[in-house]
Amino acid sequence: MNLGKLVLDLIYPPRCPFCGRVLEVWEEEGLCHRCQKTLPWQLEVGKQVDFCARCLSPLWYRGSVRRGMRRFKFQGGQIHARLFGMLMAQCLHDQWGEEVDGITWVPVSRRRLGQRGFDQCQLLAREVGKYLGVEVVPTLEKVRNTKQQSRIPTPSARQANVMGAYAVLDGIDLTGKRMVLVDDVVTSGATLGECAACLRMAGAEEVIGLTLARAR
Repeated sequence: MNLGKLVLDLIYPPRCPFCGRVLEVWEEEGLCHRCQKTLPWQLEVGKQVDFCARCLSPLWYRGSVRRGMRRFKFQGGQIHARLFGMLMAQCLHDQWGEEVDGITWVPVSRRRLGQRGFDQCQLLAREVGKYLGVEVVPTLEKVRNTKQQSRIPTPSARQANVMGAYAVLDGIDLTGKRMVLVDDVVTSGATLGECAACLRMAGAEEVIGLTLARAR
């Protein structure tokens, strides 16, 4: 361990992103032993999402997972992208297992990017790419501001909310490629489906959705 990291760990000891407990020295991966045993692991074969071959998630979006995601997005917890990306990469490896050609992500709007200062899905995609050794490429942009999907009660209304909200970046050609599309949470699948449709129109042969968590 280098001196700089040692000093930072003494001042700001690393904490589990899910329960907030200070990690023991031997808990090197960033996940405490208790959460490793008690997290709501998602063991189903994935969720069906329009234009996706499958949508995979290692966790259910509830309890400590919901709180951990809020820390990540709203309370300066970007450092946890490393652990989250590792969990997602492992899920893709275990439940999909086939080679992919590239990884991309569901982008936030320019307004949201300005407010938050970072794109959480881009951070997750980068970490997934590091663990899998797969290139991470920007392919999409959000061209229309939308209401927060979590505040919309019905699947049909969520679908209408995101219709036409995303577009493929100029010059992107995905002909024949198998792409992983990263988002943070999947609920109805409307956002992932809309973005996957854009990737398919850009020539992608197959799109695999990948999120940290899945809401029931």
